[in-house]
Amino acid sequence: MQAMQAFNTFLLTAGGLGLFLLGMIIMTDSLKKLAGDRIRSALLRFTKTPATGALSGALATAIVQSSSATTLAAVGFVGAGLMSFSNALGIIFGANIGTTITGWMVVVLGFKFSIDSIASAIILIGVMMRLFASQKWHYIGLALAGFGLIFVGIDTLQTAMAGMVEWVDFSQMPANTVTGLIQLVIIGMVFTTITQSSSAGVALTLTALFNDLIQFEQAVALVIGMDIGTTVKSLLAAIGGTVGAKRTGASHFVYNIMTAVMALFLITPYTQAWAFFSPTALEQHAEIALVGFHTLFNLLGVLLILPVSQPFARLIRKLIPQDKESHTQALDNQLLNTPELALNAVQTTLISLNKALLSQLHGLLRNPSDTLIYSKLQSLQQELDQTQVYLDLIHLNHTQGNHWKRLVSMIHTLDHLQRLHERCEEESDRARASRHYSDLIDTSHQLEKDVIELHSLIGQKKWSQMVKLTRKLHHAIRQDSEGYRHRMVQQMGQGELSAEQCQDALQAIRWMERVSKHLYRISYHMEKMLLNSAT
Repeated sequence: MQAMQAFNTFLLTAGGLGLFLLGMIIMTDSLKKLAGDRIRSALLRFTKTPATGALSGALATAIVQSSSATTLAAVGFVGAGLMSFSNALGIIFGANIGTTITGWMVVVLGFKFSIDSIASAIILIGVMMRLFASQKWHYIGLALAGFGLIFVGIDTLQTAMAGMVEWVDFSQMPANTVTGLIQLVIIGMVFTTITQSSSAGVALTLTALFNDLIQFEQAVALVIGMDIGTTVKSLLAAIGGTVGAKRTGASHFVYNIMTAVMALFLITPYTQAWAFFSPTALEQHAEIALVGFHTLFNLLGVLLILPVSQPFARLIRKLIPQDKESHTQALDNQLLNTPELALNAVQTTLISLNKALLSQLHGLLRNPSDTLIYSKLQSLQQELDQTQVYLDLIHLNHTQGNHWKRLVSMIHTLDHLQRLHERCEEESDRARASRHYSDLIDTSHQLEKDVIELHSLIGQKKWSQMVKLTRKLHHAIRQDSEGYRHRMVQQMGQGELSAEQCQDALQAIRWMERVSKHLYRISYHMEKMLLNSAT
């Protein structure tokens, strides 16, 4: 009989936890759909220093109730070259503070005001809004329904844990011994790793504390372990990811370990401070004291790390260095869940690949016999193919406005980059021929000069000037090509050129015309891509 009661209590606890997690998932996903784009724009706009990044990260996480979404946005910004790594660290640090809002919500609304009594009505209102309201209100309704489910879950957990005291005994793991403390921290870590939600762990701990299942010091140790557990997801996501993702995961882990160690030393002075003001205050308000401690040590951690964020960033860069120069380092698969961030990553990659290909084209025009150029072109081919694979994974449709227009422009840009690469790698003899015949030397020199200018304009981000330059170049070469062909044929007829030499010369002018066309089309589509990203 007792075994059956214990089993039923376990099932009720699992059900309450499941309802809480389901509510969090529904509410978080709805809030991200409602405010995700605005949050990302605000993060980018207001993160000018690590300090503003921490504030922005805390607010963003508090609003969307997802530190993962905030951290992912930071990774995307760094990968796309829109934000420095040290500034993005501020967002990651601040996200830890934002996650503590859930604990306050549970304590104030779940324990003090007992909102669970009207949670069913909140769920009903939310569901009705989802069924009958306009699209925007669909997500608001789902967020409300998720919010209500959270407190139904809390109520179920309270009911289950009220009868759990006789079945579960934490006395063997006292928080005032090193062994007990370590055991509790590990339990917190494992729980968060399994549920992938520190909020659920904090809610469960608060409920256990509210029902006198555990002591305050034990609850604190569990919460500290849960904070460490949140880094496991970042570390796993970084495996096989880009350098930016690996650095982000390492930063999150190292920072949370440092904060956790500091928090362990704060337990005693924190409890003594409560006792100083009132001997019974901690016992009477243990839940508030716990979420207060959770917020306090995360806030102190941010305040202590911000002044040394630059050295911290350098440490992470040394721990995870850039293996080699890579033009595709921004292409992180984690970003594919957020099309805007994935498009930003592709945009940065295409600009970088364009610059690299222009450098090799310049080298080819200047010295076609340089064998180093061809090895670099082979490496560029692999990165162009990698970008193509990544671009194929971004799925949009024409109803998605500027995102769709950007994607179309990127596809065109990459296509012409691939074709320009073919002109450089497979038709290099024609570059050599363009320097061999006197009639073609001036055009070849002009092409080389404009390629140098084009490379400079990309660095200066003068997109419209790139289009003007390449349009003019292509028009000039195309206009003169008929005259060149006529002269080459005449020289062959007069015996001044052999048939083979004439063929080489004709192929050389055709090669320059095609190269100039690809340069123009790349510049044209790249300008379109960048215009749509700015609107």
